Amino acid sequence: MTGSIPTRATRTLPADYFTDLYAANPDPWDFTTSPYEHAKYAATLAALGRPTYAEALEIGCSIGVMTRRLADRCGRLLALDVAESALDTARARCADSPQVDFLRAAVPDEWPPGRFDLVLLSEVLYFFTPEDLSRIAQHLTASLKPGGEVVLVHWLGETDFPLSADAAVETLIGLTAPGLTPRHQSRTERYRLDVLQAPPVSAPQAPA
Repeated sequence: MTGSIPTRATRTLPADYFTDLYAANPDPWDFTTSPYEHAKYAATLAALGRPTYAEALEIGCSIGVMTRRLADRCGRLLALDVAESALDTARARCADSPQVDFLRAAVPDEWPPGRFDLVLLSEVLYFFTPEDLSRIAQHLTASLKPGGEVVLVHWLGETDFPLSADAAVETLIGLTAPGLTPRHQSRTERYRLDVLQAPPVSAPQAPA
């Protein structure tokens, strides 16, 4: 007997969904203890194209487990989440990393100003509708520095979120093309990892 496929949500998951989730369980996805999560963090860091990044942005930092690892590669890291309780935990976890700032914000409505060398969206894209992914794509292309990277990491299992991992990632890749192009794409049985890159600064042409 096969299990039924969950009915998908028809709108982007609201902030209250995550606030309630963390109220019920401070670590709802076992970020601190799961060998799967820690192997995925290591693979994510290994896929980065540079040793360090001057300005980085993490969308959906949760309780800051990946944030703390990423901080060692960043001159400045701005980490966002919609759940204040998760941010409180993340701030405590990253207390020894003064280059990390935290902000409660709900994208795409609340996108931070500035331009970034790296944007990480790990386990978040499938929470959004295609319409909101279109707005996220616009923000990404506008806020990424030349040669900057967008890293997408998403679980491949069935959920009741608005989109599957493959649908969400492929939608975003299509929406950001041709401005961003895939530099790295890999998948395991449980997750996919994609790195998109903005074009570098064009070298000035010599006068005729």
